[in-house]
Amino acid sequence: MKRSSLLKSAVRSAAAPLGACCGALALLVVYTATGAAGGPPPRITVVDARIVAPVNAGSTAAYFEIRNTGAARDTLLYADSPELGVSVIRPAGRESGSASTDRVRAVDVPAGGTVRMAPGGLGVAILDPPALKPGQKVRYNLWFRYSGMVGVQAPVTVR
Repeated sequence: MKRSSLLKSAVRSAAAPLGACCGALALLVVYTATGAAGGPPPRITVVDARIVAPVNAGSTAAYFEIRNTGAARDTLLYADSPELGVSVIRPAGRESGSASTDRVRAVDVPAGGTVRMAPGGLGVAILDPPALKPGQKVRYNLWFRYSGMVGVQAPVTVR
């Protein structure tokens, strides 16, 4: 058999599977582009944000209520503020102003659920904050695994 005949035969043999793969890929691209792929997304809102004004030069804390009205869970990975120092999500049982740097790796926010941060419970420790005055508003960013960054203005409160 001639070399050109072998090449033509190989191309013809590969054409059908290659065409089927390209067609399947095109359908998958259209399917995902329409948003039909995957499960329903989480819907995160942050309310009741507040930062406790530091009593002395030590650390302080920020508290948030995180609501997920979506049909899928999400996970709070970390929180930060461009206006403040280092922020660390801390576990329940620590009071604001505590020198502890215990850290929570992530906080699950269940589908249709709410996570409430409060003094003596889960919160965000702000290490070495700048001078903060009651009534001042500070931008805070909460970063979620699926929802990305959710920003909120947190007022500074006395307690």
